[in-house]
Amino acid sequence: MSVLPGLNLSAPPTLLPQAQTARTQNLPAGSEYRFEVSFRSSLRIKLLTGTAELFGTELAASSHQAYTFSGTKAAIYTWDGCTLELTGETESEYVAEETQMSSYANVHFALERLRDSAQAAGGLGPRVLIVGPENAGKTSLAKILTSYANKAERLPVVVNLDPRQGMLAPPGAFSAATFAGILDIEEGWGSSSISGPTAIPAKVPLVYHYGLPSPEDNSAVFKPLVTRMALAVTSRLEEDPDARVSGCVIDTAGSISQGKGGQYENIQHIVSEFSVNVLLVLGSERLSSDLSRRFSAKNGEDAVAVVKLDKSGGCVDRDESYMRQLRQSQIRSYFFGRPGSTLSPHTHMLDHNQLNIFRIDQASAHPNLSFLPGDDEDNAAASTSLYEQVQPSMMMQNCLLAVTSADPYENEENIRDASVMGYVYVADVDEAKKKVRILAPVSGRVPPKALVWGSWPEDVADLVG
Repeated sequence: MSVLPGLNLSAPPTLLPQAQTARTQNLPAGSEYRFEVSFRSSLRIKLLTGTAELFGTELAASSHQAYTFSGTKAAIYTWDGCTLELTGETESEYVAEETQMSSYANVHFALERLRDSAQAAGGLGPRVLIVGPENAGKTSLAKILTSYANKAERLPVVVNLDPRQGMLAPPGAFSAATFAGILDIEEGWGSSSISGPTAIPAKVPLVYHYGLPSPEDNSAVFKPLVTRMALAVTSRLEEDPDARVSGCVIDTAGSISQGKGGQYENIQHIVSEFSVNVLLVLGSERLSSDLSRRFSAKNGEDAVAVVKLDKSGGCVDRDESYMRQLRQSQIRSYFFGRPGSTLSPHTHMLDHNQLNIFRIDQASAHPNLSFLPGDDEDNAAASTSLYEQVQPSMMMQNCLLAVTSADPYENEENIRDASVMGYVYVADVDEAKKKVRILAPVSGRVPPKALVWGSWPEDVADLVG
């Protein structure tokens, strides 16, 4: 691993050129090429003839345009047939002729009819919520629907409520952004302005920090953040006529679909706050049936259409090892960028008293206070504490801190509800000298704002040498 001179920072590992000979892959109409590439390998793909798309975004047909993938599990679909040139190493690859793309395209056309109706009546476009178990393809469907909406010259607002993987922000965050252009083939959602300057146009997301792996871990933080996000998205839809007609697409974590005790409180909360009128259920008949019963009584403006969709055969289980590497890759790219658009992070040496760090109070993370010892009044008092202010320690070394827009003297609710300005990485803590070495994506002093430290994402030990 190379070291950036003067900063002693570990640069992202450089993938060596693959020695494999280029090979061609012919895809018949209505089929897709499914592939998996490890984080230590790369696969270069060129579209030689025909048309093809990855998660709804079309590949450029050019002998000079190659797309490079690493640490990726994806599928390239063709409606009319195509020929691909492949160079590199894969863990798995095959051609599938049975796909769900026709079903997903039909969903897009149905959403377009809702948008046309909204445009004619001056109302809101579809508010789409995607739910389903883990590894059902929810994020892939969100990308496909967003890409197809862009092709139809729509400007949908995309909301990510899954803390296990980031969208235009590191994992552990909830984010939302308006997508006015096609998605990036290699980078997916694209790049964000909160990680510093980039060579390509960056999106400006609204980010809130959750800091835990599952929405079920702390409803006292999750539900208010959903409400804040919904208020912001609704305001954007009201102010922007194009976004108003386009509506929004909401991606969620698989854990909210487990229905503990037969309840789906978090789904109900999201539906209520965002005024969801289209609920897409991926890969679960039981979930689809439960939600259909729950929302079938609604009518008129509050009606929610529950649509069951089959899970794509290309969806594979992503084990914890892969997900950890994916999160570390997202964090690394947040500070260092990606090949072709590298960033230059900066280090800062700060005194302990220059940082105002608030850690999520684990006492408030109990989803059911009735199981805690003591009476209800004692439990209610314990649940009022959202954060505890802490001093820098070795425990937070190699962790991320969310730099919020809240001042440190504000109350806990304001700190929780504050948007995120950016993230810093705790490279080293010297408790004896009371010094902290911080890695920031941009130069300039770290703002004297409230910094939130959660247990998610996990620490990245090799980010800084």
